[in-house]
Amino acid sequence: MTLSDPIADLLTRIRNGKDAKLRFVDLNYSKMNINIVKVLRDKGYIENFLVNEEKRKIRVFIRYKRNTRDSVISGLKRMSKPGLRRYVSYSDIPRVLSGLGTAIISTPKGVISGDVARKEKVGGELLCLVW
Repeated sequence: MTLSDPIADLLTRIRNGKDAKLRFVDLNYSKMNINIVKVLRDKGYIENFLVNEEKRKIRVFIRYKRNTRDSVISGLKRMSKPGLRRYVSYSDIPRVLSGLGTAIISTPKGVISGDVARKEKVGGELLCLVW
């Protein structure tokens, strides 16, 4: 089965997993999904991830706050969609919750977070917002 929007599927699986208070969720394997998950790990939204290339799956371990079962992730929003791509220059990259969240951007230098893109002065496709 092919998906028309694999990034939206990734975000929906993580959102549903955190709402159900699951320890981990399994995602479909793709280079784009791995790069997005790396940004989420580097920003501290997930604990870690494992890649199983034989089964073509990525297992993402969701991070929760201490002594509670509340997820560190409050929200995920897909910005650029297959029917309407959204491109931004480095000066137009949104600041999510005044810097408490992050934007994930696909640039010529790879998939990076919004603050790194601003620092390197590179724009690209605004994939999603995480807070």
